[in-house]
Amino acid sequence: MSPLDTAGAVTPAYEHATKLVQPGASVALAGGLLKWYDIAPAAKPIPGEIAELARAALPDAVRSLDGELGFVILHRCGESFYFLLISTWRNENELWETVWAKPGEHEPAFGPWPLGAGHHPTFCVWELRAVCHEQAAWTRYLRSPRRANDMDAYLADRYEGPA
Repeated sequence: MSPLDTAGAVTPAYEHATKLVQPGASVALAGGLLKWYDIAPAAKPIPGEIAELARAALPDAVRSLDGELGFVILHRCGESFYFLLISTWRNENELWETVWAKPGEHEPAFGPWPLGAGHHPTFCVWELRAVCHEQAAWTRYLRSPRRANDMDAYLADRYEGPA
């Protein structure tokens, strides 16, 4: 048996569903600006009250920001589990991330998601659709003269569609 026979195995019962990526209003915090993306199944969009909870959690989640640019992903991962992923561009070409979550109906608010040392998850395939778009948009900005109109173009450059 070759390692390829079991490497990357997907359980037979898994059915991969399409989700939608939808941009929302940007958020200005700590002198910086974050673009916003909702990711959810088309038939089960993120409820308004959950989006409000996520936006209310941002000031606590991003206390270390100082004039940074980036994006937020609010991802509906199941019936009542939501990730709040805050990503910012640092050192010109690095993407840094803060992960918060609302792990179910029993949780009244979003809070920090524990990430231990070692190998741990980053982005799932649906989140990567928004991340890949943002990587390309940021690269275009870095390769531009980086004038005000170039920054405006970066901030206006959003992905909307299937993931």
